[in-house]
Amino acid sequence: MPKALWIAHVHVTDEERYAKYAALATGAIESHGGEFMSRAGRYEILEGQDRKRNVVARFPSLQAAHDCYYSEAYQEALGFAKGASERDLMILEET
Repeated sequence: MPKALWIAHVHVTDEERYAKYAALATGAIESHGGEFMSRAGRYEILEGQDRKRNVVARFPSLQAAHDCYYSEAYQEALGFAKGASERDLMILEET
């Protein structure tokens, strides 16, 4: 079964509130088998909108990544990200 990636591009507008999101989201992601490959590392924007925080997490499957997003724990965390950031988040299945 192919693994899947969460790819997030984030502009944080409220550092304190976003830190609460990140703390809660980490546990939710790890509880669904997710592991972080990159969190706010160095990057170079080649095309598109620049977002200073970029995160990639790998999950055991597309379904696990999907289930994590819609889990009660992640939705609780997401409440702290809303209003504290502008985000793009996608799930990409590895081939």
